[in-house]
Amino acid sequence: MLGIGLQLTFSQSVILNIVVCICGLSYLIYCRVSFRLLLLTFLIAFPLALGSWWSFLVFGTGDRWHNAWIYGTRVYAYLTLGTAVTLTVSVKELLLSLSLHLKLSATFVYGLLASFNLLERIRLQFKRIQYSARMRGKNYYPWQPSLYLRVIIVALNWSGDLAEAMTSQGFSEGYPRSTTFTDRLPRWQWGLCFFLIISFFGAAFILRPW
Repeated sequence: MLGIGLQLTFSQSVILNIVVCICGLSYLIYCRVSFRLLLLTFLIAFPLALGSWWSFLVFGTGDRWHNAWIYGTRVYAYLTLGTAVTLTVSVKELLLSLSLHLKLSATFVYGLLASFNLLERIRLQFKRIQYSARMRGKNYYPWQPSLYLRVIIVALNWSGDLAEAMTSQGFSEGYPRSTTFTDRLPRWQWGLCFFLIISFFGAAFILRPW
């Protein structure tokens, strides 16, 4: 995904953007990702794609129509690449896999994992703050900074407890950590990865379709 995503930045092909979208959607359908979730994701991204398309069409130079379609479809190409990873793999598996294969810092990985695990508690705290405000005759709305300030203060109080909990579970910053997570990648997956990257490179920078 990363190899194709980097090349997409410099690719000037509308057709390849559409091919990436179709391949990404096919993979998501194969993994049985919720159709409703996919539709919602694409609808949220539509204003971004439309804004990119319109800005290059109106304010661009050169072949404005071509550039507009390149950047408009590129939004969805990146979206399908990202969702192919984030919607098919759990956050825990993704972070531990990155730690295993890309040698990311264990502190960074487990800190992110702990943050994701706290999202549900933050959501509940969000509701509690709104409820307690109503008890005092006040209303906090999602667009008010004071609401988020209180959530941040609560989260900062949790940070010390979180660090203490990680230490009590045997986590020490800067020291090696034993892991039970395994993520073996067969050779055919590496071969398929390099084949797709090289094929995309040849199509994008040698054949250069419209």
